[in-house]
Amino acid sequence: MDRLAGFLERRRWLVLAAWLLLLVAALPFAAKQTDHLTSGGFEVPGSQSQVVSENVTRFEGAQRDNLAVVLARREGASAAAVRAQVDRVAGIARELPHVELTQRAAAQAKRGPASASIAVVPLRVGGDRDEAADMAVDFRDRLGTAPREGVEPHLVGQQALWAGMQDLTKEDLESAERIGFPVVLLILLAVFGSLAAAALPLALGFASVMITGAVIFFLSQATPMSVFVTNIASMIGIGVAVDYSLFVLARYREEIKRGAERVEARRVALRTSGLAVTFSGITVMLSLAGLYLVDSTTIRSMALGAIIVVAVSILAAVTLLPVLMNVLGRRAYARGRLSVIFGLLVRMARTRRRRRGSTLLAGPRRGFWERWTAAVTRRPWVSALLTAAVLLALAIPALSLDFGNGALRQFPKDAETRVGAELAAQTTGPGATGPVQAVAQLRGGRVGDEGNRSALASYAGGLRSDPEAARVLGPQPSRDGRSALITVVPRHDPESPHAEALVNRMRSRPNALRGVADVQVGGATAFNKDFVELVSGSMWKILLFVLVFSYLVLFLLLRSVLLPLKAVLMNLLSVAAAYGVLVMVFQYGWFDGVLGFESLGYVNAMTPPFLLAIVFGLSMDYEVFLLSRIRERYDATGDTRRSVAEGLRASAGTISSAALIMVAVFGVFAGTGTPSIKEIGVGMSVAIALDATLVRLILVPATMEIMGRWNWWLPKRVDRVLPHAGFDGRSAQPALDLLG
Repeated sequence: MDRLAGFLERRRWLVLAAWLLLLVAALPFAAKQTDHLTSGGFEVPGSQSQVVSENVTRFEGAQRDNLAVVLARREGASAAAVRAQVDRVAGIARELPHVELTQRAAAQAKRGPASASIAVVPLRVGGDRDEAADMAVDFRDRLGTAPREGVEPHLVGQQALWAGMQDLTKEDLESAERIGFPVVLLILLAVFGSLAAAALPLALGFASVMITGAVIFFLSQATPMSVFVTNIASMIGIGVAVDYSLFVLARYREEIKRGAERVEARRVALRTSGLAVTFSGITVMLSLAGLYLVDSTTIRSMALGAIIVVAVSILAAVTLLPVLMNVLGRRAYARGRLSVIFGLLVRMARTRRRRRGSTLLAGPRRGFWERWTAAVTRRPWVSALLTAAVLLALAIPALSLDFGNGALRQFPKDAETRVGAELAAQTTGPGATGPVQAVAQLRGGRVGDEGNRSALASYAGGLRSDPEAARVLGPQPSRDGRSALITVVPRHDPESPHAEALVNRMRSRPNALRGVADVQVGGATAFNKDFVELVSGSMWKILLFVLVFSYLVLFLLLRSVLLPLKAVLMNLLSVAAAYGVLVMVFQYGWFDGVLGFESLGYVNAMTPPFLLAIVFGLSMDYEVFLLSRIRERYDATGDTRRSVAEGLRASAGTISSAALIMVAVFGVFAGTGTPSIKEIGVGMSVAIALDATLVRLILVPATMEIMGRWNWWLPKRVDRVLPHAGFDGRSAQPALDLLG
């Protein structure tokens, strides 16, 4: 860090020019980052739904996804207008790949009753799921949603839902960024009291998000990237970039206040807060890398976007920020006039209150954080147990956490996509857009053989007696005659619990095909079910990965065996409490009327793993920043209680400000229109708020008082081989041994 600080001093204009050039080059591509994102990527390799998807094309006329256009006639619209819209649908289908409107389907739609208010135009879809998803996005864009000659067009089907979700997430992102940046600016103004200083973290947040957006654009050209990646990258980028720059800038201003020269203050800020930012950022990236244990294109692409924005934020905080502090000079640390006047008034009010008090303390008055630490450490067991009890109480609902997935119910009730699906359900039935498909692979012979034909007919007959089966089609033989397709149209929509129960019965119960054929059950409902099971079954792997690597990073940084262990356990409490709040809000629906949320009866499957990885990583930011200051003071004093008090005094204000920014940013996303993004916003807001208050301000000092000198225990053999990170802000020499 010393060498980096020296390089930045000598080459500040070169570094600034490089960043500006990179940002200018990134802006046009960042503006187009959503152009090639996919609403697909939910496939589960090797699952029954994937096997069915790969084999369904072997059957004449069968298709993986059902897609249709609903034409709703307004009052006064003519039958001729409906026929004209059917022709327009046919024209769009001819222009796009992997979709076709057959002449028979078009003619049938045109021949519908003149009095019919709804016409359904079925489309034939080809290609794999990702290709079908991308086609649905293009088809929806060309079809539009505005009425033409009194006829409202709606694209319906599972892929149409995800195409509509892509538009909704774009709107949410624009709204969140439009609100989020001003909110963060106001908080920074209150913290720094200077527009120039407040603008620095915000500029880094903007640069990190824009550069990451450009990277996402290029990555989406080479590999599938989920439509949700922009929301995740923006949400994480704004919060992390601002937090990291806040940590470094606050230390710089602190050193200036102590009387250090600007060059020395920047060097100290880099070798202390800059080092802490680097390690905490690496922890965040490692936590997010744990999501790669889930074999899902969607989750991996979202994790990649978050990792990129964190990496850019680290680089900006330790290279661009020191240069900007250098260029701004005094404006980077001096408070504005209004802030100075306000501060004088506050100090005058405090002085008057002290003079009016009944007693006057002799000697220097202890600061708030010294008094706070003394109060917490006076009864450390009581403080620790009460705080842990609160967190555990919040976590209790998490024991009934129910994973789910789907798009239909994530739309507002008046959203065009949801309205179209409901109109189609009135005509063709709720389950027609996502039938359940069963592929029976015969173990011998052909479908037409007497024994096989009888067994298949018996199996189909059993399905017809199922209470959830509205219609059963087939068995339909494949082109080679060695397998059969049975299609079941549910009575409820594909994302309903009733349809999921149907899939469970088809997969689990004994049937007439035992010993005759191997049955794989797929379709939209099975597709969602397999994805949910993949994610929920991978949670233990993600948790283990995050725990191990978070411990190792903190072990290297803090040179302690027990402190990192305590840190990961506390972070688990924060995450568990956040899970409990999610269950209360989104699964139980306790606050639907109060907060404006509409509970889905489950927590979206993507939320728990992302919340675990992101919160665990971000909590480490505060852990590293706080413990590094405590470690620095302990190295100077050798007194645990004093080092905790002084470390809290030096870092608590910055941690509180950083947490407030995080909560504000995530809170903005919690108010967006998509429940899956709302869940992540609410979960992270709650987790960060709990972590920055109950954990950092009570549990940390209480447990450190309980552990005493054991906080810094490190076996001598390990001490000799372990590299020294070091937090000595004054020495320009190589880092000293932190254990003395």
